[in-house]
Amino acid sequence: MNNQFKKILLASTLALFAFGATASAQADKSKRASPPDSTNGKIGNATVTINYSSPSMKGRKIWGDLVPYDKAWRAGANEATIFTTDKAIKVEGKTLPAGKYSLFAQPGEKEWQFIFNSQTGQWGIKRSGEANFDPANNVLTVTAKPMKSSAMNERLTYTVNGKGFVLKWENLEVPVKITQ
Repeated sequence: MNNQFKKILLASTLALFAFGATASAQADKSKRASPPDSTNGKIGNATVTINYSSPSMKGRKIWGDLVPYDKAWRAGANEATIFTTDKAIKVEGKTLPAGKYSLFAQPGEKEWQFIFNSQTGQWGIKRSGEANFDPANNVLTVTAKPMKSSAMNERLTYTVNGKGFVLKWENLEVPVKITQ
């Protein structure tokens, strides 16, 4: 082989390796700025699981700024947040059939709405910046009251307990009552 061909072959091999490493790093969701997280728990006989991406405050004001009031939000980052229940449950007194749902929220200063939508697997926002769901697929919408959190929460987190789930971020927490 001549030297020119060897150089081209080496350069091509290195380029393919670099491309493969970059693609692999992008596929590793744990390296995202808002890494994936999940929580699950029992509420009565039902197992509830919430899969979401957990953004950080990073010195930003969250409520009413990064996440505007009175606009639907993907309830996390990246892909739409997924709420799964293996049995029918009552969310804030309203029946939600067993299944897998995208969970969206519409924060307000005094009241929040949580929206359970039957479309799943989509990116959480459209290119325009609005939440990525078709209201025709909304299965259930409930209202919850936000409250001041006892501690500052740098990252968005959800917890599932025997009484429902709680969203916590910045200086706020929003409990959502669930029974079976």
